[in-house]
Amino acid sequence: MLNVCEIFYSLQGESTLSGRPCVFIRLSGCNLRCSYCDTQYAFAPGREMDIPQIMAQAAKYPAQLVEITGGEPVWQDETPRLCEELLEAGYQVMLETNSSLYLEDIPAQVIKIIDVKCPGSGCADSFMKWNLKLLQPHDELKFVLTNYQDYLFARQFIKDNSLESRTLLFSPVTSVLPAQTLAQWMLDDGLTARLQLQLHKICDLK
Repeated sequence: MLNVCEIFYSLQGESTLSGRPCVFIRLSGCNLRCSYCDTQYAFAPGREMDIPQIMAQAAKYPAQLVEITGGEPVWQDETPRLCEELLEAGYQVMLETNSSLYLEDIPAQVIKIIDVKCPGSGCADSFMKWNLKLLQPHDELKFVLTNYQDYLFARQFIKDNSLESRTLLFSPVTSVLPAQTLAQWMLDDGLTARLQLQLHKICDLK
């Protein structure tokens, strides 16, 4: 059984698959409390659902892209099996994770969107660096930035871990860091990262 906050259908708002129709399976519960979290409602217990129930709900929508998110989805023991079932059903599967928990049991075919927490999150010491050894070519690393200190942290993290060839996403918390400001920092340094805006918020979607 999995504790599910909600299952809904919208455009993928982040990652390199941004803009594609996507089924979202948001699991309840999170082991972190980031300062800028925009899904605090997922902290509360949701509805207990077994995997066939979740699969049936996802099948109501026409998209073949599914994202498992939270909260922190890896906090629930049955998440790897849900990933396996979705893959076997022919879905392209994404997993959004804060990478504070070990990801070894997540199937390699899953596209992991790994959120590396910067100091502005209040959880900068939570990242499990061992997970970097599990990265697949299709996985992506996301840095949510609140200020220049976060930007410097992200830049150094990339350098220290030789991640320049990876898919890197820099996403500003636009209420405190204008996208234009972050864009200029990236241009000044010539970073290989991509500026990532939350498309679902720009389009006023869920």
